[in-house]
Amino acid sequence: MLNETGIDRVYLACGPTDLRKSIDGLAVLVKEGFQLDPFTSRLFVFCNRQCDKLKILQWEHNGFWLHYRRLEKGKFQWPAKNSSGTVAISRRELRWLLDGLSLDQRQAHPKVTANIIL
Repeated sequence: MLNETGIDRVYLACGPTDLRKSIDGLAVLVKEGFQLDPFTSRLFVFCNRQCDKLKILQWEHNGFWLHYRRLEKGKFQWPAKNSSGTVAISRRELRWLLDGLSLDQRQAHPKVTANIIL
């Protein structure tokens, strides 16, 4: 199960990625391709060309996690390649994406924050 506690940001690698890459190959892509540090409390998400499989690279304490998700039906609503190579999303948007939903959910409930009155 993906542990999102303590995660600062989530980055999607826009466009397709060769998912034959494992931890080392994806970490090199994060560092050299996106100029980001893979050893931070961030999630780096990669999708294949068919948009039905993805991998998530996560650093935790003293090692990497590599999460893998495959949709049995449908496709991930994946952003096209852009100039920076990545797009930052919220953890909430990541949950939508993992369920095969669009990042632009118009039917989702608005984010609720508690107003504490003392």
